[in-house]
Amino acid sequence: MDGLFGDDFDEPGPPRTPFDTPALPVRELREHPLAPADAAWPATLAPIRQVLRDGLALGPITVLTGDNGAGKSTLVEALAGAFGLNPEGGGTGAMHATRRTESPLVEHLQLVRGAGAPRSGFFLRAETMHSLFTYYEEIGVGGMMHERSHGESFLALVEERSRIRGLWLLDEPESALSLSGCLALLDLLQGIADTGSQIVLSTHSPVLAALPDADLYELGEWGLRRADYDDLDLVRTWRSFLEAPERFLRPPG
Repeated sequence: MDGLFGDDFDEPGPPRTPFDTPALPVRELREHPLAPADAAWPATLAPIRQVLRDGLALGPITVLTGDNGAGKSTLVEALAGAFGLNPEGGGTGAMHATRRTESPLVEHLQLVRGAGAPRSGFFLRAETMHSLFTYYEEIGVGGMMHERSHGESFLALVEERSRIRGLWLLDEPESALSLSGCLALLDLLQGIADTGSQIVLSTHSPVLAALPDADLYELGEWGLRRADYDDLDLVRTWRSFLEAPERFLRPPG
């Protein structure tokens, strides 16, 4: 599903040589000039308002962090829909559907695509992984995913689909993974990025937020802001907890 008018566009750039960085599938997302959002949710969220007002340029790797309800998943899901991916997850052309829960933000977005960039992609959304596994089992992809643990199936699916070159979107994938699983996913994502794919990831995991060469954004009541890894609230809070867990725990009795 493209935006409301289905007219996202390729923005030409300067002539490229064979040694240039590959064109990015999505260079920017912005409010559609013919379908401005009203004041209703999710435009009530400061990060969403900021993206609609100012646009958001995307580099090769983008990581979004922030508390629950900040707008991370809303933004990633809308980007998936605007790019033409199933909002419940999967690769280009995935047709499964259960219950629609995504926001109407997709109807107000326009994408600026890199000229000549791949139009394929893959979307992994934590909330709908069970239905995605079922869909792939039904069409004979990836084996019997429900017979393995959630984390094992998740990593196997990423590894099997890592040959897809294009836009990779992941919404809070750590929900399926242990610490070692997050480290394994980090390695897989580095390999996917090395093939020239673009990655946009929302996460609560300080492990996944450490994805090398990522542009880090923190979402909150202030809107959306760039941050260094060590300055992320996510990282500082985890470090503080691990240094002295008792400071965060209510005394017994």
